[in-house]
Amino acid sequence: MCRWLAYSGAPVTLDDLLYKPANSLVLQSRHSHLGVEPTNGDGFGVGWYDGHAPEPGLFRSTEPAWNDRNLRELARHVRSGTVFAHVRATTGTAVQQTNCHPFRHDRWLFMHNGSLDRFPTYKRDLQLAVDPALFPTIEGTTDSETVFHLALTAGLTDDPPAAMAVAVGQVEEAGRRHGVDFPFQGTLAATDGHRMWAVRYSSEGRSRSLFRNADVSVLRQHYPDHPALHELSDDARIIVSEPLGELRGAWLEVPEGTCLAVDGADEELRPFEPAPATT
Repeated sequence: MCRWLAYSGAPVTLDDLLYKPANSLVLQSRHSHLGVEPTNGDGFGVGWYDGHAPEPGLFRSTEPAWNDRNLRELARHVRSGTVFAHVRATTGTAVQQTNCHPFRHDRWLFMHNGSLDRFPTYKRDLQLAVDPALFPTIEGTTDSETVFHLALTAGLTDDPPAAMAVAVGQVEEAGRRHGVDFPFQGTLAATDGHRMWAVRYSSEGRSRSLFRNADVSVLRQHYPDHPALHELSDDARIIVSEPLGELRGAWLEVPEGTCLAVDGADEELRPFEPAPATT
C-alpha cells in the first residue's frame, strides 16, 4: 500500500526525519519491511508547518522519493515542528500529483495507508455524501481523498476522532450495500498543525501496521550515547507505518481499532469504532 510518518515536537529538519534514520521513510519507499509490497514508488508528499503562512507548506511529486533530487535539497533546509510525510504505492488510481498524500484543506493535513475494497463500485454514493461546498476541492481520484472529504463534511475541524469514525462508517455502509464484506482497510492521520490524530482500523480486523515512539526522555536514560535521541525534544512524538530503526523498546505498536491523539507531550489511546452519519 503506502508508508507514512507524522511528527510533532521541537523543530527538526526534514532531513532528520526522511533520510537520517536507519529505516528512513525514503528507504522504505524502496525496501519496506512491513508493507503489502516492498516498493512504494508511485509518488510522495510532505507537508509542514513553519508559521510563515496560515496553511501548511506542501510538496508533492510523482517521482519515487528515493530518486527526487528536489526532495533531498528541500529536506536539508526546511525545519518544522509538525511534519506529515507519505510515500505512495497506488492501489489502481493514476500516478499524478493530485493523488499524492498528504491532502490539504485550509490548516489541515490528512494521510491514509490502505484501501477501500472495490471503491469504484460505491464511489458515487460516497462522493454524493460530501458537502456540496467541499466537493469542488476534490482534486484527485483516490479513495483516500474521498475519505478526507467525508471526514471534513462530518466535522473534522471540530472533532477529528468523531468525524473519522463517521467517514469510515459511511464507507462501510456504502460498501456493504454493494456486497463488499470488508470495505475499509487502513491507517489514517490528521493534523491542524498543533495536534495530531492517528487511527488504525479495518473492517476485517486486520489493519495495516502502525507504531508510535516511546517516551524520549526514558529512552535517553537507557541509551545515553545514542546521538539521535539527543536531537529530539522530550515531547517529540513520531507516528509511523513501520519503525524507523531497531532500537529495542523505542517503538510501540498502536493496537487494532484504536485512535491515538497527540497534543504536545500528551497522548491518549482510545477505542475507535465506525459511527453512523448524523442527519
